Amino acid sequence: MPPIRLLSPRLANQIAAGEVVERPASVVKELVENALDAGANRVDVEVEQGGVKLIRVRDDGSGIEEDDLPLALSRHATSKIASLDDLEAVASLGFRGEALASISSVSRLTLTSRTESQEAASRVEVEGREMDARISPAAHPVGTTVEVRDLFFNTPARRKFLRTEKTEFNHVEECVRRQALSRFDAGFTLRHNQRVVQSLRPAESALDRERRIGALCGQQFIDNAVVIDAEATGLRLWGWVALPTFSRSQADLQYFFVNGRVIRDRLVAHAVRQAYRDVLYNNRHPAFVLYLEVDPATVDVNVHPTKHEVRFRDGRLVHDFIFRTLHKALADVRPDDHFRGAVAQSFGREASAQTQEGVAATGAPVEGGWNGQPSVPNYGYPGGSGAGFGGQPQPQQEWRASDQMAFYQSLNAGGGSEGQQPVSTSDSVATPMPTPPVDSDQEPPLGYAIAQLHGIYILAQGRAGLIVVDMHAAHERITYERMKRALAEQDLKSQPLLVPLSLAVSQKEAALTETHGEELQKLGLQIERIGPETLAVRQVPALLRGADTEQLVRDVLADLIEHGQSDRVEAVTHELLGTMACHGSVRANRQLTIPEMNSLLRDMEATERSGQCNHGRPTWTLVTMSELDKLFLRGR
Repeated sequence: MPPIRLLSPRLANQIAAGEVVERPASVVKELVENALDAGANRVDVEVEQGGVKLIRVRDDGSGIEEDDLPLALSRHATSKIASLDDLEAVASLGFRGEALASISSVSRLTLTSRTESQEAASRVEVEGREMDARISPAAHPVGTTVEVRDLFFNTPARRKFLRTEKTEFNHVEECVRRQALSRFDAGFTLRHNQRVVQSLRPAESALDRERRIGALCGQQFIDNAVVIDAEATGLRLWGWVALPTFSRSQADLQYFFVNGRVIRDRLVAHAVRQAYRDVLYNNRHPAFVLYLEVDPATVDVNVHPTKHEVRFRDGRLVHDFIFRTLHKALADVRPDDHFRGAVAQSFGREASAQTQEGVAATGAPVEGGWNGQPSVPNYGYPGGSGAGFGGQPQPQQEWRASDQMAFYQSLNAGGGSEGQQPVSTSDSVATPMPTPPVDSDQEPPLGYAIAQLHGIYILAQGRAGLIVVDMHAAHERITYERMKRALAEQDLKSQPLLVPLSLAVSQKEAALTETHGEELQKLGLQIERIGPETLAVRQVPALLRGADTEQLVRDVLADLIEHGQSDRVEAVTHELLGTMACHGSVRANRQLTIPEMNSLLRDMEATERSGQCNHGRPTWTLVTMSELDKLFLRGR
């Protein structure tokens, strides 16, 4: 065996760089985090050739003293922690003191900095096998600039693993996006090959924050997002979660921050999946930008050199808090929240403003619509702002099934266009159709039913336009939620098995049944350990007596091992309730009366998660007046 020897500083740093510096985006991440830790209000990132040729990060932070510059490029040198107590409650993004040393060992690095107390700036470079630092004077404002050139020039094996310039820059752009989402109080600029790609000003107000979210995550996301802000037991969760209808085929729009640090955590991912389980379509992924604020002493960020992973002291508490908050936020979503996204996509923000100005200029009434937005101008359709079919104001009357016949009669009499009075074959004018009752302040979000299409869809009229409802999917969700509430109001009843089921498990799984006996009992499961690796299942939930008991118990034990808790029984129970609700809901070709249709619409407005059926399919959609006008070339 060869003799033991000390590694050279450069080789030791290159080994550390294998974990810290994976690609140019890793360098950008470390340098931007250092800039933010220095109190920067502005961070400029410039890269060339995807970051392989040049990475330059400039900030206006506090800077580094000239005497500290040699230490800045040394391993295990940092100003952010000084003792074990500091490590156990890290409040800064960086703290390991190895990023700059690792980067400088695989590139040509130059660091220029100046503090407010210094008259001139200084520059430091490292060269040679021993990586000795060389300091020289330089011109620079207060702050720091780090230049990284020719990444991996001395480690060709690592350079071969880099992808194309476009791919590497996409990773850099994603890195800057995450940092910009984590710190609204700082401005960011990103340039690639001398071209400005992103320029973001500091976002202090709530409106500016939403604009930044829209710029980084897409305007459709912010139009279809629900704002949440909840606090409990020393935890605070705030941010934006997308409506279930705005789901993704990939998990590419999911950002979660813990005390300003972007993380990827299985516990968090599991809590989010649980919250969306009832409302997402098959294999779709939710979109969210969420911020969790906790006591730094209750979370360990020193898990991996990249600092993407964390461990919570009380993971179960954090999991339950995230799940409950998101679950309640999604349950509280009502049609008004869906309208905002649908109308914004149809009109656009600028078009919506132009519509409001145009209506006001023509003297037409501008009434309050959903969420305070101006209502779409009435074009003489029944139920629109109290106007009859011919555009004449009509008194509010009770909407009866017989009114539909009057509407059809008025159509048969001859329909006018552009506000013209319909003309019948006789000299008399057809009686306009009575309008649905409209509240003086605001009509119901889903409007009023006017017809049924092929025994499948309900057509409703609202100020926004035409609302099409899948009556089976809507009734299925309403029935399902009622069954869940009824089940929650009474304890889950258990049923003894005539012959206890014997299961062979591992010793770890067998021990779990003893430590989590009460929790299993609440789930309706009575499991007894009858041997070191043998269990006897004596009772199961009465609703699940026909389910695969062995697979159910094994899944519950697997959840307890991985997450410390299990909702497997609840999931299977809800799946059964969903099946029962599906079979018990109104079927296609069932002819509904107008009052029945309106009753279904009102139930949808009062029911949690009514925007999706039990299988995640949408229950209704909106066709705005703008979209209808485009179909018929109106206003052209």
